[in-house]
Amino acid sequence: MSVQHSDALIAAPADPAGPGLLAGVLRRLRSDPLGLLGLLLVLLVLFCALFGPAIAPYDPFKIRVMDRFIAPSLPHLFGTDNIGRDVFSRVVVGSRIALGVGGFSIAVALVLGLILGLCAGYGPRWLDNLLLLVFDSVYSFPTVILGLTVMTLLGASTANLILVVVVVQTPAYARLIRTATLATKSSEYILAIRSLGTSPARILLVHILPNIVGPLFIIASMDIPSVITLEAGLTYLGMGIPPPAPSWGRILLEGFESIRDAPWIVVAGGIPLIITTLGFTFLGESLRDLLDPRLRRIL
Repeated sequence: MSVQHSDALIAAPADPAGPGLLAGVLRRLRSDPLGLLGLLLVLLVLFCALFGPAIAPYDPFKIRVMDRFIAPSLPHLFGTDNIGRDVFSRVVVGSRIALGVGGFSIAVALVLGLILGLCAGYGPRWLDNLLLLVFDSVYSFPTVILGLTVMTLLGASTANLILVVVVVQTPAYARLIRTATLATKSSEYILAIRSLGTSPARILLVHILPNIVGPLFIIASMDIPSVITLEAGLTYLGMGIPPPAPSWGRILLEGFESIRDAPWIVVAGGIPLIITTLGFTFLGESLRDLLDPRLRRIL
């Protein structure tokens, strides 16, 4: 995680969600072409993930040997692969796998990181030092190497891939929450609330959590493309989603194996990764700017 993520958590005080904030978001997106483009791309990927099997023109698993290596055309927008499966249908249905793995793993890591970060930031000093040691130890492992190690020991599966993402991302979110909690708990209004005898649980849930959870969601949404890319990379190396699932990484692997006969398969597998990365990045950047109080006054 970069320093700007930490700044976003600390610098953005909580505002009550309401029509004013929603109107500000819509105005910001209308005046920000990249943010609006990001929203449209994210909605496109979400639409494919939700309705992929219904809008796919062909069965992504059906083998048609007689139709192998058909070049892109109107009936087959992305052509067919080495066993005659429609690549466009596999790309569309694969969006459900990509967002499923990315969204679920980030959500689990977010919840665990939120709990551990609050405990580290508001708890006793010894607990903070212990959790910080664990965070630094886990976060020091290279993500791809850790993923390859876990997949080799436990086997390639969706559950193990989610486990890798949760293990890697939880310390990152926990450190951000810890930093924001330390900065918030020393503020005057928190000290005043503590002097009134308010329980630590109420202070954390009512007074500290709202100040840090909003920007954290934006940061987590910007991490979803990284998780999707990690899944595609591990699957490309044969350590991710097992076949015949139409994962985008699986499509890239199959396209590379047939690149001399059908180079369009590699292109088709890379397009959704580019669209997803650009969409979440543009939208996240725009919303993060909106959460900065200095920029919000401009709206």
